[in-house]
Amino acid sequence: MWDSLQYLNMQGHWAVLTLCWLGQLCVALNLRPQIANPKLATSNPTLTTIALEKPFCMFDDSLSPGSSYEVYLYAMADSESTVSSAVTDNSSKPLNTTFQDTNGGQLGPYRAALFNVPNCASPPMLADVVNVKKVSDVLKQYLFRVGDDVTCLYDPNFPGACNPPLAQDTTYRFKYLLVDVNAGVVKDQTLWSDPMKTRRVKQSSTIDTWPGRRSGGMIVITSILSTLMFILVAGFLVSLYFIVMAPEEAVTETRHESRTTEQGAPRSQGNSEVGNQ
Repeated sequence: MWDSLQYLNMQGHWAVLTLCWLGQLCVALNLRPQIANPKLATSNPTLTTIALEKPFCMFDDSLSPGSSYEVYLYAMADSESTVSSAVTDNSSKPLNTTFQDTNGGQLGPYRAALFNVPNCASPPMLADVVNVKKVSDVLKQYLFRVGDDVTCLYDPNFPGACNPPLAQDTTYRFKYLLVDVNAGVVKDQTLWSDPMKTRRVKQSSTIDTWPGRRSGGMIVITSILSTLMFILVAGFLVSLYFIVMAPEEAVTETRHESRTTEQGAPRSQGNSEVGNQ
């Protein structure tokens, strides 16, 4: 546990969680979903996904012994009304809106995922991130990637919340809810997250092709390929020269042999006539 706390103290995004694990009070209404630490999720966001930190220790003050809880994650395209958008109805039940219902979050918040409440008392060891065999399990426990399901929209029998790819070059906000499974009502929730924007595809006209931007390895490879191309062209020209010159020598030899044959034929005929006489 102490190794985990030391690791968290080095990460800006994990400072609040460290305080929770040390026994200080966490109030979910004063917290909001955070984008994943870049050391744990590289290339984040991508064109169609955004990785978030799971709500470790955010809802501990709202948990009651003997009750069963789940965390709901809602997503919505950012707009002027996003921060005031409700994700519950008048009876405190979570909205069942889907990606399709909200046009991918453009018309309102949709439920992107639900999962068990992360165990604040016994979190995974972040030091295991450097272990190739354990890193996948550790990241799954700590992070959730919004937009990671490419099949649910096309499966009419898909169970649970659908988490399809996000739109490119679009800004989103996210919110976590603590839901009492037995009562079906929301017990606690976070604020909407800060805006998070997916990446956009680079236009071909904006890609820098200036040789000065190329790495040393690329320059070496280009030089080798240029040399091989020169050798190939030179060999082709030499081969072409011999192909063009060879027929002239063949014709000369053929003409010489034919004249010898023609001269020898009359002599044979003359000798035969003398013999007959």
